[in-house]
Amino acid sequence: MAKNILSTSNPILLPSSSPSSSSSSFVKPIHVCSNPIIKSTLKRELTLCKATPHSPIVVTKRGLSISFITSFVLSLAGKKNANAAILEADDDEELLEKVKRDRKKRLEKQGVISSSKQETGYLQDLVYKLSAVGQALEKNDLSAAGSVLGGSTDADWVQRANIAFNKLSSSSEEKTEVDAFNSSLASLISSVSKKDVESSKIAFVSSATAFEKWTSMTGLAAQLKGL
Repeated sequence: MAKNILSTSNPILLPSSSPSSSSSSFVKPIHVCSNPIIKSTLKRELTLCKATPHSPIVVTKRGLSISFITSFVLSLAGKKNANAAILEADDDEELLEKVKRDRKKRLEKQGVISSSKQETGYLQDLVYKLSAVGQALEKNDLSAAGSVLGGSTDADWVQRANIAFNKLSSSSEEKTEVDAFNSSLASLISSVSKKDVESSKIAFVSSATAFEKWTSMTGLAAQLKGL
């Protein structure tokens, strides 16, 4: 077997290391075996040599590019988080200012209500009137409803209620509900006078709804009985 291995080897010529061979150098043949088994063994040894811990770290353009992109993305993320924190702080400050303004308005409204005992009494009378009219309409008793309402919007209780509305309404939304109440009340009085039960009931519901919204907006719902 050894004879066959040697007979199939290929020669590689290497220069002689002799100092005196500069002018008449010759090469000595060194045979590298081409046998598959030997070649496989040599290949494994070369692979092990390349895998030693002292192998240099290869830095490629692709690796540098990935590193740069990663750093850039992280930088953008940091800036985004910082900007988000600034916006959140601004939102918090704006929200806090709104809470302060709303609280100030509530306190001012409570002060006005506390100093408006007479007007609160007018509104309490309105609640009783509406309650009596509603009970009469449930029985389809338009005569009883008419006696409570009076013949027109010039009735004293209606005028007094509007005095309270004008004093205690501060926002446009509150004034809109007052207008809706007065319009529905006028329709209610007219329908009752005409003995129109269905129209009277519809107008009553509209009047009561507008009044309840107004009391909720102004904070008077808790001050009035029967709502």
